[in-house]
Amino acid sequence: MKIGVMGGTFDPIHNGHIAIGQETRTRLNLAQIVFVPAGQPWMKSERPLAPAVHRLEMVRLAIAPYPYFRLSRIEIDRAGPTYTIDTITELRAQLAGGDELYFILGWDSLAQLPQWRDVSCLIKLCRLVAIPRPGYSLPDFKSLESKIPRLSQRLVLLDKPEIDISATDIRNRVAQGLSISHLVPAPVEEYIKRHRLYLTEGS
Repeated sequence: MKIGVMGGTFDPIHNGHIAIGQETRTRLNLAQIVFVPAGQPWMKSERPLAPAVHRLEMVRLAIAPYPYFRLSRIEIDRAGPTYTIDTITELRAQLAGGDELYFILGWDSLAQLPQWRDVSCLIKLCRLVAIPRPGYSLPDFKSLESKIPRLSQRLVLLDKPEIDISATDIRNRVAQGLSISHLVPAPVEEYIKRHRLYLTEGS
């Protein structure tokens, strides 16, 4: 069985995440996509995140209509900084021997791969699936391969979907009182309103 893994802060999850999950599943014939909200991501430690309980619930609400999507608490429940290698190692331990993991990331993350923890081990445990992001071009693969041998053999490059939706923009729109109904699933929009997420102090 082929299983996709999509990690992220999901602060909040938006329509782009859902579209990427659907497109990747269809193109690669994946049995399911596992959404893994980050606990304490080491590369985004400068910005405080919405509490994990809210990010988890927003993901649960967003993926509820899709039987081939599932939610994992694996990073939320792990203490300390979040590293992809730890998550993939734990997920692999839960799978049958013949199952294969496909970790989904953006083109922008490819250039940062040499900074990731144990990336050479990571690409032995899973394949990487790179999705385009507006404003980002593919990095120099010759340079990447020199730092991460066999990367090209473990990487799947997709040319779509190219989704121009940003969680940062969504948070800013909420703070300004602007509509986000075209950017997030309806249950997520309602959850954000009900719990007054992303409002500035005094709003």
